[in-house]
Amino acid sequence: MSTPKAKAPQTMKPATAAKKLGILLSAAPAEFQEGVVSREELNALQADPPSWLADLRREGPHPRQVVAAKLRVSVSGLARADIRGPLTTADIEALKAEKPDWLAREQTIQTRVRQEELRLKQQRAKA
Repeated sequence: MSTPKAKAPQTMKPATAAKKLGILLSAAPAEFQEGVVSREELNALQADPPSWLADLRREGPHPRQVVAAKLRVSVSGLARADIRGPLTTADIEALKAEKPDWLAREQTIQTRVRQEELRLKQQRAKA
């Protein structure tokens, strides 16, 4: 009989971990960017974020998907508005206060898309 092998810990690239944490990899500390992240380390970061992670989540710069969520628009909507790079929380709050025409238009589009997705989901549930 062979002895069972110990399972190797599941690891991921820093870019994957950053995406799961909702942060911009280039804004993370060098030791995070250069190493690999185990599933246990990721869970620990999510459960009890260190100060650098809490600061990044609070102040940014934020990746596009986080910017889009905070503005209540799609990533495609950001691209249509020619917003390609990361934004800080201050930038996002300034856009919300300014409420440019493109932002109102994209928020309306996103609301309609979500309503249609909900309608289709409810329709499938009835079938």
